[in-house]
Amino acid sequence: MNFDMVWKNVWDLLSFPFQHLLVINCLLSIVIIFFQRKNPASVWTWLLILYFIPVAGFVFYLLIGGDMHKSRMFRTKELEDHIHEAIRSQEASIRTRTLQEEWPHLKKYSDLIYYNLESAGAMLTDNNRIRIFTDGNEKFGALIEDMKQAREFIHIQYYIIKNDVLFQRISDVLVEKAKEGVEIRILCDGMGGRFVSRRFWQKLRDCGIHTAVFFPPLLGPLNLRINYRNHRKIAVIDGCVGYVGGFNVGKEYVGLDDRFGYWRDTHLRIEGAAVANLHVRFILDWNYASRDSLPDEEERYFRQPEKRLGKSQIQIISSGPDSNLQNVRNNYLRLINKAEKSIYIQTPYFIPDDAIFSALVVAAYSGVEVNIMIPCKPDHPFVYWATYSYIGDLVMAGAKCYTYDNGFLHAKGLIVDEQVLCYGTANMDIRSFKLNFEVNAVVYDEKEAVKMVEAFQKDLEVCTCITRDLYASRGLIVRFKEQVCRLLSPLL
Repeated sequence: MNFDMVWKNVWDLLSFPFQHLLVINCLLSIVIIFFQRKNPASVWTWLLILYFIPVAGFVFYLLIGGDMHKSRMFRTKELEDHIHEAIRSQEASIRTRTLQEEWPHLKKYSDLIYYNLESAGAMLTDNNRIRIFTDGNEKFGALIEDMKQAREFIHIQYYIIKNDVLFQRISDVLVEKAKEGVEIRILCDGMGGRFVSRRFWQKLRDCGIHTAVFFPPLLGPLNLRINYRNHRKIAVIDGCVGYVGGFNVGKEYVGLDDRFGYWRDTHLRIEGAAVANLHVRFILDWNYASRDSLPDEEERYFRQPEKRLGKSQIQIISSGPDSNLQNVRNNYLRLINKAEKSIYIQTPYFIPDDAIFSALVVAAYSGVEVNIMIPCKPDHPFVYWATYSYIGDLVMAGAKCYTYDNGFLHAKGLIVDEQVLCYGTANMDIRSFKLNFEVNAVVYDEKEAVKMVEAFQKDLEVCTCITRDLYASRGLIVRFKEQVCRLLSPLL
C-alpha cells in the first residue's frame, strides 16, 4: 500500500510538466519574447521548437538557449576588461592624430583602426614580424622550439586540449622547463578540456605547472553550460613571442586522425609590440578562471622589442558575450564593405548574420571578386548543411565558392584587396560572433596579405569549385537537409 502511494506521488510529479505543458510553453515564450534581447530570427526559431517538440524543446532551451544570467556571470570580467581597455584606448587615441602622416598606406583603414581603439581598446602596434603557418606539424614544431628557449614564462591557452601524442610532446617540454624554474601556466576551456583527466592535470600541478579551466563542467564530464565557450588559442613565451590562430592541441591537428585526414589550418607567430596586447588577453582570461591571479603591472609580462623586427602593423581584437559590441564580427563586416577588388574567406563554418551575408552579396554584385572556401566534409553535420545553403546563395550571386578536398579545412579569416588580413580563432558564424570568446589579429601589411592570398590559391589546387550548375543539381535529400539546418541556423 505504501509502495503504491509512493509510486502515485512519483507519477504525479513526473506527469506535472506534461499536464501543464501548454502553460509552461506560454510562460517560456513570454520570457523569450519580452525579457531577453534576442534576434527576431532566433526568437521565431525557439518558438517553433517549443511548439513542435514541446518537451525536448523545453529541455534544449534550458541547456543552450537561456541567457538570463549572462550579465551577472560576466559582471566582474567586464569591469576588469573595461579598466584595461580605457587605459589602452587613451594611449592609442593620441597616436591617431598623426596616423596618416606616419603610415600613409593605412589611410584607407583609419576608420577601422579608430573603431578598434574605441570599441575594443586595441592599440595599433608597429614593429612586428609575423610568420604564417598552415600546417600543424610546422606550427607545433615551432611552438615547442620557442618553449624550449623560454627563460621566464610560458603561458598557453587553447579551447581544446586532448591528452594524446601531441599534448604529451608539449607537456614533456613544459615539465622540463618547470624544473628549470620557468613559470608555466595552461588555460583551457571546460568543454574543450574534458578530454584530459583530473589526474593528469594534478600530475602537471605536482610538477609546478599552474593550470586553470574556463567554465569547468558542473557535473563531471557532463557540461550543461554549452554556450559561452572560450574558443581562444593563445601562446606567449617570455613576452617576446606570441601565437594566435585556429590550431588546438590534439592529434587531428597534426594530421594523425583518419577521420579528418590532413588538417588545413592557419596560425600566426608574432614577434614584436603586438605580443604584449595578446598577453593582456591571456591574463584577463586567466584571472577570471583562476584564483591565482596574475599581476598585470609586471614589466616582464609586457616587454617591448629592443630592436627593429618587422614592418607589420597589428591590432589584437577580441570579443565575446562579455563585450558590448561584436568586435570581431564588426571587423569582418567593415573589411568586406571596404573591399574594392577582392575578398578571400576561409572558414569551416559559414553561417553569417544578415549584415555579413548582405555585404558579401552586394560586394559580389558590385564586381568585387568574392572567394569563399569551406570544408568538403562535415565535423558537425547540422552546421555543415546550413553552411552549404548560404554558400549556394552566394554562388548564385556570382561569388566563387570552393570545397577543400584534401582533408579538413579549419582556417578562420579573410584577406581584403591583398592589403589587410584578419585571422585568428573566430569562425564566420553567429556562434563566434555572439556566444564564444574569440581573438583575432588584424594585420595591415601588404606583403603578408599577399602571402596569405598565395596560400589560398595553392589550396585551390585541391578544391572543387561549386558552380551554379553543380549547386542546382543537388538531390532532394540535400535540399531537405539544407532547409532544416538553415531554419535552425540562429541556434547553431
